[in-house]
Amino acid sequence: MQEKYIDETKQGEAFAIAEKVGNSKKLFLESYGCQMNFSDSEIVASILNEQGYNTTLKVEEADLILLNTCSIREKAEQTVRMRLSQFKNLKKERPNMTVGVLGCMAERLKTKFLEEEQLVDLVVGPDAYRDLPNLLKETEDGRDAINVILSKEETYADINPVRLGGNGVTAFVTITRGCDNMCTFCVVPFTRGRERSRDPHSILEECKDLWNSGYKEITLLGQNVDSYLWYGGGPKKDFAKASEMQKATAVDFAQLLGLVAQAVPEMRIRFSTSNPQDMSLDVFRVMAKHENICKYVHLPVQSGSNNMLAAMNRQHTREEYLELIRKAKEIVPDISFSQDMIIGFCNETEEDHQDTLSLMREVEYDYGYMFAYSERPGTPAHKKMEDNIPADVKQRRLAEVIALQGELSKKRMKSYVGRVHQILIEGVSKKNKNQWKGRNSQNAVCVFDMLEGQKIGDIVDIFVFDNTQGTLLGETVKN
Repeated sequence: MQEKYIDETKQGEAFAIAEKVGNSKKLFLESYGCQMNFSDSEIVASILNEQGYNTTLKVEEADLILLNTCSIREKAEQTVRMRLSQFKNLKKERPNMTVGVLGCMAERLKTKFLEEEQLVDLVVGPDAYRDLPNLLKETEDGRDAINVILSKEETYADINPVRLGGNGVTAFVTITRGCDNMCTFCVVPFTRGRERSRDPHSILEECKDLWNSGYKEITLLGQNVDSYLWYGGGPKKDFAKASEMQKATAVDFAQLLGLVAQAVPEMRIRFSTSNPQDMSLDVFRVMAKHENICKYVHLPVQSGSNNMLAAMNRQHTREEYLELIRKAKEIVPDISFSQDMIIGFCNETEEDHQDTLSLMREVEYDYGYMFAYSERPGTPAHKKMEDNIPADVKQRRLAEVIALQGELSKKRMKSYVGRVHQILIEGVSKKNKNQWKGRNSQNAVCVFDMLEGQKIGDIVDIFVFDNTQGTLLGETVKN
C-alpha cells in the first residue's frame, strides 16, 4: 500500500461531532495511520450515531472506546499498545466501559488483544463495521466479540459518513477498498482484502452533497485509486469474467475523475494514493483538461533501484517510473509530485541507495514520506527475506535521503516564489494566529496575513514573495 500517512508521532486523533438529539451514550474514537483509517472512522461514527452514540473528546466519560489502528509502521503499533494499556487501567475504575480495536491491527493481533493480553472486549476488521451493533450486544452480555472477516463486496457506498472534526472545508471520499498489489513489504492485502471499487453514482452523489454542505475540496481516496474499475460490482480481479456489456460500460479512474470534475465544477479535487504501474496517462490528460483538479500527485516509488523494486515486487522499473514522470510533466507542465521511500530494505546495497538518491534528484519531488524499513509480520518479506541491513546503516541512509529531500523541497518551494497562486483557506496558522494557512494546486502550504472579510473556505489570490523549506510566504492580491 502507498497511502499518505498522518504524522505517527502524534498519539492519534480523537474526533467529535455535533450531538444527535436523543442519544445518551458516549463514544471516544481515535484514529491512527493513513487517510483511509480516518475516512473509515467517519463511517463507524455514522453507524454508531444511529445506535445511540454521540462522540466525545473526553475519554473519562466514554461508554465505548474505539481505536482505529494501523499495521503499516511498527511505531503506530507501539503507540496503540501503550494507549490500550492506559484504557485497561481506566476500565478498572469504570468496569462497564467497552474497549475495542478496529482496522488493520484487528485481524493480525485479534488473539493477543482478546485472549492473551486481555486488552479489549471487541475486535472488528475494516470490512465488518456494519456488524458493530450486533457485536456490541455480545459485549453487553459479557462475551468478547470479534468479526475480522474480509469481504469481496463491501464498499460502504450507502453509508453517509459523519464528518468528524476537520475544518468543514476539505473532506475524504473513499472510492476503492483493499489492494491487489502484493508488495513484499506490505501487510495491507492481508488486513484489508482484495481490491474492489465503489459505484460511481454513489461517489458523485457524495461529492455533490459535500459541495451543497459548504465543502470546497475533496480527496478521492483508496489504497490504489489508479486501479479504480467499476463494472457493476465485485473484485477487480474478476473483471476478466465480466460480460461484454459490463466491460463496454466499465468506468476506470480517469473517467471517474472527469465525471467528478464535471459534477462539482467549482470544487477542488485531489486524489490519493496512486501506484506507478496502474497510473494511466489518461489521468494526466483529465487533470490538464479540468481546472478544478489539483495539479499534484502522490506517486510512491519506494526505491530508485531496480534490484530493490524487483525484491519489493513493485511491478515497475526505475526507467518506467521516470518515463511516467517525464510524460506527466509534458501533459501537465505545472504538476508536482511527492514520494514514499523505504530505506534499508532487505539486501539493499550502497549502490542501490545511491540509485534512490539519483532518482530523487531527477524527479525533484516537492516533499516525501521516508522511513527506515521495519519488518511487518505476515508479509512475504518477513516470511522469505532477511532484514539484514544494520540499524546504523539504515539510519545513515535515511538521514541522507531526508537531507536531500529537504534540499529538493526548498528548491521546489522557491520555484513558486514571485507568482500569484490560488490558495484555499483551510484554517489559522499554527505559528501566528493573525495569519491564514492553505494550499495551492500543487499542495504547497502557504501562510499569509489575514484581511478583513476573508474566512475559512475562501479561495484567494496570493502573491508569494518568499519561502522556507516547506512553506510559502505570501500576501493577498488586492483588487
